[in-house]
Amino acid sequence: MKSKSLWGAITLVIVGIVFGAVLVSGFGLVRPSLADIKLGAPMAPVELNADATSFSKAFIEVAKDVTPEVVQITVVAKTDNPHGDFFFNPFQELPKEEEGSGSGIIISPDGYIVTNNHVVNKATSVKVNLFDKRSFTARVVGTDPLTDIAVIKINAHDLPVAFLGDSDSLKVGQWVMAIGNPLALTSTVTAGIVSALGRGRLNLINNSYGVEDFIQTDAVINPGNSGGALVDLSGAVIGVNAAIATSTGSFIGYGFAIPINLVKSVSKELIAYGKVTRGYIGVQIQPVDDATAKAIGLDKPRGVIIQELVPGGAASHEDIKPGDVILKVDGKPINEANELQSYIATKTAGTVVDLTIFRNGKELDRKVTLKERAEDSKTEPVSDNGDQGSDNGSKSSVVNLDNVGMSIINMTKQDKADYKISDGILINDITMYGEAMNQGLQKGLVITEADRQPVKDVNQLKKIIDSKKGSAVLLKVQDKQGNSKFVGLDVPE
Repeated sequence: MKSKSLWGAITLVIVGIVFGAVLVSGFGLVRPSLADIKLGAPMAPVELNADATSFSKAFIEVAKDVTPEVVQITVVAKTDNPHGDFFFNPFQELPKEEEGSGSGIIISPDGYIVTNNHVVNKATSVKVNLFDKRSFTARVVGTDPLTDIAVIKINAHDLPVAFLGDSDSLKVGQWVMAIGNPLALTSTVTAGIVSALGRGRLNLINNSYGVEDFIQTDAVINPGNSGGALVDLSGAVIGVNAAIATSTGSFIGYGFAIPINLVKSVSKELIAYGKVTRGYIGVQIQPVDDATAKAIGLDKPRGVIIQELVPGGAASHEDIKPGDVILKVDGKPINEANELQSYIATKTAGTVVDLTIFRNGKELDRKVTLKERAEDSKTEPVSDNGDQGSDNGSKSSVVNLDNVGMSIINMTKQDKADYKISDGILINDITMYGEAMNQGLQKGLVITEADRQPVKDVNQLKKIIDSKKGSAVLLKVQDKQGNSKFVGLDVPE
């Protein structure tokens, strides 16, 4: 009897313990108190050192200090604006006008603001919203389509002014921040690095005289960022955001900014005169590639070769000739066409620049006084309308130059009349992926010079090509419109 009572008591105790546990756990039915709730791990997995903390703080300080210096610009513009694709337009298009937005940078305490030309181009009204939520109506002071820079003005005082840095000191890999108003999202800050410098030939400015010498960055830039600031970690503005590389209309990896040194020189002229009186050398140029360097005796590909002189331009009045290679301007090495173009774009008409050129194996110094470009100036070369001469062989006399991948043929009198030349031979055909094709030579171009000698017939050119085996030859070619250029052509053994 006692044993039964004992086992009964033990059973009751066990049942009580189980029942108590059930009550405590509640099968999730009983909520814990707020004080008992613990979320996440007790500490961060990585303890930041002083350097990492300081690095992070730099971004925070720049965002805080520079953001008030960047404004939002809202414009109403005519719908025939050729740059309409730059605008972010969340509204239904209107028959004659549309609304768009961009960004701008305050560059003076009394209300001068720099932005992109494409932001305010053909605008019928311009409104500026400041970081402190004040709004102003702005007037366009001046625009420069060739650099995509514009200056506008609001009637205000004691505005926060951006510090404009030195874009020439930028390095690839340097951290930068983009500040603007993308997609109408005001005061947005993104970060990345400078991924390339001197980026050109993007055809963002639809003009042969357009200056494209962009800073390339992977800091996120979207429509609406145009005219905003690209800054370094000291808070200095080193570029004005202008465009993105995209096939979708939105950011896919790379943005482009106009170097601030160019912006400063253009902005000063726009404020002072309302336009830019830019000086020009008056040359058409292209970079020297490896084949051209070998053909003219340069130690390596460097400089830009002068393809043509603009009739009446500054260079045409000096001892400068087509085929000369510009190595330096004012002591600054030049290796790309846009490097020379962007440097000269900071100079006004009347400025004297020093050119170091390479000609016939020697480096020569020449001074050029820059001239303002007449709006109606032509860049076509002066045609040679001299004696058409006689045929230098039969039209059917085709010579194959297999080692360079092209065939050539003598010109008839009618051919010479059509091309307005007295000497030369026609490129009859081009071999796919041969040396000639790789250098951009095409069927229908005329070779007028080889190794700086006038070419009169196909046999003469063949002898010159054969003499250059294992090296390269410099050709001068011309199209039917009269445009000519120099081409370096490798000649395999």
